[in-house]
Amino acid sequence: MPVDSFASSRAWMSQADVRCAGGGLFGFDISSMSGVLATSAYTNYFNVNGGYLQGAITGAMAGGSFFGTLASSFIADKMSRKTAIQISAIVWIIGSMVIAGMGAGIASAMVPVYQAEIAPKEIRGRVVSLQQFAITVGILVQYFIQYGSSFIDGGPKNPNQSTLAFRIPWGIQIFPATLLAVGMCFVPYSPRWLAGQDRWEEAIRVLANLHGNGDIGHPKVLAQYREIEEAMTFEREVGDSAFKALTQPRMMSRVILTVSIQMWSQLCGMNVMMYYIVYMMQAAGVHNLLLTASIQYILNVALTLPAILFIDTWGRRPSLLYGAFSMMVLLFVVAILEAIYGVPNPRTDPSLNHISWLIIDNPPVSRAIVACSYLFVCTFAVTWGPTSWTYASEIFPTGIRAKAVSLATASNWAWNCALAFAVPTLFQKINWRMYIVFGVFNLCAFAQVWLTVRETKGKTLEEMEEVFESGRPAWRGVSRGSRLDRLQRDIAEGTVKVRLSGRRYQEL
Repeated sequence: MPVDSFASSRAWMSQADVRCAGGGLFGFDISSMSGVLATSAYTNYFNVNGGYLQGAITGAMAGGSFFGTLASSFIADKMSRKTAIQISAIVWIIGSMVIAGMGAGIASAMVPVYQAEIAPKEIRGRVVSLQQFAITVGILVQYFIQYGSSFIDGGPKNPNQSTLAFRIPWGIQIFPATLLAVGMCFVPYSPRWLAGQDRWEEAIRVLANLHGNGDIGHPKVLAQYREIEEAMTFEREVGDSAFKALTQPRMMSRVILTVSIQMWSQLCGMNVMMYYIVYMMQAAGVHNLLLTASIQYILNVALTLPAILFIDTWGRRPSLLYGAFSMMVLLFVVAILEAIYGVPNPRTDPSLNHISWLIIDNPPVSRAIVACSYLFVCTFAVTWGPTSWTYASEIFPTGIRAKAVSLATASNWAWNCALAFAVPTLFQKINWRMYIVFGVFNLCAFAQVWLTVRETKGKTLEEMEEVFESGRPAWRGVSRGSRLDRLQRDIAEGTVKVRLSGRRYQEL
């Protein structure tokens, strides 16, 4: 890939640190329960053993994140994407579970928007996917902190275990938030947000630093500047408010699509594997719970890396289709194994009272279920994990991008909260049938992706109107190449000359 496809190393490295910290908040949230559920310190202190109370505790942070996400677009449009992310970190540092959740909600919505608006189109999927990589790293780090803390006072089975077993992993979450708040001081504002505020001189300077090694006259910088201004002019000529624009038929279909994709990313069953992997392993008859579960978190991180490297090669649509189908098959296999070889819980072990169906003394079946759970996580990590964040952040015009992405991310958190609350009860009430339910959700996701998801790789944010208004069915694909490449080539060859005059260009 040409050197000018990338930003200067200093700019991109500083933003990579921010991505890791911002996504880390979400990851710490997702994994905040999985490693403490099996400790006596947690179950004794909160007097909880599965069911509705456990669901309410797990769902508290996700509920806060839902409201934080809804508020994020107002902050981002008024004060900038950069400032919104900094505020999210401060809220996280201050908060209890619900308040900290609001911080995670703001960050989870605005970090992808910020990344999409500064990234070159050639690697936009890779850049936005770093959000998912940071999430997986946050999950892994938090889980192993919990795993280590679980051995306080002799281990998780000690009935008198200190509450430090869960207070340490929860309290340590302040560090990624601090890194995020400080790190954002050293990154630029989004050039598209600056343009939307009529701060064109700053916008062209940021574009030059990101895509032209500081050269304002670089053909790629001039071509992007022109595309952004033309898009802004069109949006202002239409004159609709952001909320009115969201309800227009051509935009409403995209809003429904991204809300659905974020919904399916939860209903596919992945967060069952993240929040309640201990319950799943207990039901499968696995004894070394925390260690067995830890392998899953390592796989989640490792398999996100191929997605980051190749999402801009194999595209968004194939990733979503392959992922939904594969996860459906794996969930059906788990359901079949548990239905055939499982039995009702005989209630001889009080520590398993929150589960109604068990695999007892059948190591081959237990290993098969664990293998399916590992393959499921690997599949999600390569496909839906990074792609769901990338797609939502890239298909809307600048004027409504923050609000549209906040709605999509709110869908993610709403279903996250609902599942966190409902899954403990599902383990008790419908046991192995729960996997069939999530498998059917994946089938529905496959159908919607096939019918409605259009490929966006290699296109600029300003070209999404052409992608979605082409009139071609989604499964027919889109035209190859990019308008930006042609314009950049014409500028480089002198066919089109662009001169910056004040805040405007003049085509000669």
